[in-house]
Amino acid sequence: MSRASLDKDPHAVASMFDGVARRYDLTNTVLSLGRDRSWRRATRKALELQPGEKVLDLAAGTAVSTVELAKSGAWCVAADFSVGMLAAGAGRPVPKVAGDATKLPFGDGVFDAVTISFGLRNVVDHTAGLREMARVTRPGGRLVVCEFSTPTVPVFATAYKEYLMRALPAVARAVSSNPEAYVYLAESIRAWPDQAALAEQIGDSGWSEVSWRNLTGGIVALHSARKPR
Repeated sequence: MSRASLDKDPHAVASMFDGVARRYDLTNTVLSLGRDRSWRRATRKALELQPGEKVLDLAAGTAVSTVELAKSGAWCVAADFSVGMLAAGAGRPVPKVAGDATKLPFGDGVFDAVTISFGLRNVVDHTAGLREMARVTRPGGRLVVCEFSTPTVPVFATAYKEYLMRALPAVARAVSSNPEAYVYLAESIRAWPDQAALAEQIGDSGWSEVSWRNLTGGIVALHSARKPR
């Protein structure tokens, strides 16, 4: 079993996710109290996908998020740098590609939309990842980042941080195939930029019309943007 550090060495992070792959979906549902399903639906709706569009689901893990996106009728491909995660989702009927978010194996401007859910904070250089996402998106194409963020009510924010550092690892020990990994995941959430700071970074990475919407009191935020024409 392994746990990555916040230095985010790509090999260490990939190995860590390989270690949690077997029970990853179950653990996410338990830890989020079932809210993960509504977050996936909200991401699909925010992308405003049309049948036949080409969509990249980055850091897709076991491709459960990609299957949700495909309900729109768009052609969706799951990409992740953890081969173990992709293997755990082998039974899901969407195309899958192993790839690094900072060096995507796709040409320029091939996707109508790109999205990444709960994975941007695990990229070794997330601003480089955002620039790479812009590269593979056509002019006028869309981006939606679904990521843990900063709760908007101070009392709730304090309780949430206590849950992250105390309850989350304890629950993970009961259901996860690699509980140590969830200590890193809790730490990475606490170290992540708030909504406004992330919006600024997205805008500085080749995207325009950046906005965000809070979900579940700001535990999660959906950041939306477009690639300039």
